[in-house]
Amino acid sequence: MTEDPLERLDREERERKNNGLQKTMYILIAVAAVLAILLAYIWISKASLVHDLNDEKKDLTEQIILLQNDYDNLSSDYDAINTQLDSSREEVAQLVERIQKTEATNRAKMRQYEKELGTLRSIMKSYIVQIDSLNTLNHQLTVAADAARREAAASRKANQELTARVEDLSGQVAAGSVIKARGLRIEAYNSSDKVTDNSKRVIRMMTTLSLVENELAPKGPVRIYVRVKDPDGILLVNDSQVSFTCQGTTMIASASREVDYEGKEVELSIYLNGISQFSKGVYTVEAYTEQALLGTAELLLR
Repeated sequence: MTEDPLERLDREERERKNNGLQKTMYILIAVAAVLAILLAYIWISKASLVHDLNDEKKDLTEQIILLQNDYDNLSSDYDAINTQLDSSREEVAQLVERIQKTEATNRAKMRQYEKELGTLRSIMKSYIVQIDSLNTLNHQLTVAADAARREAAASRKANQELTARVEDLSGQVAAGSVIKARGLRIEAYNSSDKVTDNSKRVIRMMTTLSLVENELAPKGPVRIYVRVKDPDGILLVNDSQVSFTCQGTTMIASASREVDYEGKEVELSIYLNGISQFSKGVYTVEAYTEQALLGTAELLLR
């Protein structure tokens, strides 16, 4: 059967359109496939880059933490360097904090942190060099100081031995030159100027003693001081009380008297007048020069 020409033309036209649509569809599918492959590549590349950047951040963080530990373990005996170390430790701590808060993809910041890490490493090396140099110098100075101390100790020992000999001789002379006394006693007198032990009748007391012979003692006027205490330990003083210093201690005297001492034995008496009343009990007397205590004695009043 013969095909109608019009129908044939129509059929051919439809076939051409269908073929064109198929070609377009194939092209679109191919483009979509290429785009999918390209997107997959880009995603994989980006994921790989992010992974690499995270690894770099992790490695940089570990290096900074190691440097922080090195700074913590670094110590010095010098205040100036310790102050600088504290400042650098604070910088390292701040750097650790900043890198932990920064995204790994911020490459500009990461490069900046790498430079700061290098700077802090260089600073640490300079600290180590300074500390080593100072330790070496300190060791040299210590050796020199030890030698100087040994020499000084030897000289000091020799001086001490010489001083001890001089002091011993001086002490012997000083001890031998101190005026001493004997026969110290205290007595109470009544209005008839007779010795009494009745407290109600006593109007004055008299201390007697003898300065013994001593050719080494200084010659000239010597003042003797007496301190009389009542049974309650209260010092008895009259209107003419005087103070004196004996071996660096200042005291008040009940009475005193000056005598001319020429190295020979001297007997003397010192009166205590002007006391309104006397109570029963034991009275004590202490006799002094400005160099030493001469002795003590007691008196019992009824």
